[in-house]
Amino acid sequence: MDETQHFRQALVAWAAGGQEADAAARAARETADGVRSIVLVEGSSDRAALEALATRAGRDLTAEGVVVVPLGGATNIGHFLDVCGPPGLDVPLAGLYDIGEEAHFRRHLERVGLGSGLTRDRLAALGFHVCVADLEDELIRALGADRVQQVIEEQGETRPFRTFRTQPAQRTRPVEHQLRRFMGTHSGRKAQYAHALIAHVDLGRVPRPLEDLLAHV
Repeated sequence: MDETQHFRQALVAWAAGGQEADAAARAARETADGVRSIVLVEGSSDRAALEALATRAGRDLTAEGVVVVPLGGATNIGHFLDVCGPPGLDVPLAGLYDIGEEAHFRRHLERVGLGSGLTRDRLAALGFHVCVADLEDELIRALGADRVQQVIEEQGETRPFRTFRTQPAQRTRPVEHQLRRFMGTHSGRKAQYAHALIAHVDLGRVPRPLEDLLAHV
């Protein structure tokens, strides 16, 4: 396990609390040398997309000291701000969040002293950028529904997608909605398609939240 992965795992254990929290805090502090910035994202698919895009842009986030940490769900943001922000390591932070979680992120960022009266523009200036409605939606709009279906074919999942579209709850919905829902139908599929779609997106049409977040860090 490399130092960055060890640091990431220590952060996750520290944020989770419990009996292992003190040992995890020590491990995180011991492996924090060289960490210049921590990027908090909601899940593993966000991390996959951000790291894949950085690679396509010729950047090595690990070498730059930028560590992308999935929260395991937006409701965990408060715990991670406590360990990564001013109450804990006090490392410069940035992040990516879904629009439905904006109030939650705003409240906890203000609670740990990273701003007050945070509007969406102020959140962006702080380094926290919003996806409308989520990462999958951003990527589908960037590529277009036809291109996304070609990526699904390349992934060998045309038949499962066709079957999914015939479900009663999906039949009358726009194809963009069907694509977005399909990517969340089993564990690991969001991360699979985050990586695959980033590989195909035109670098001139990168979703604004991802582009702005990478520029910030």
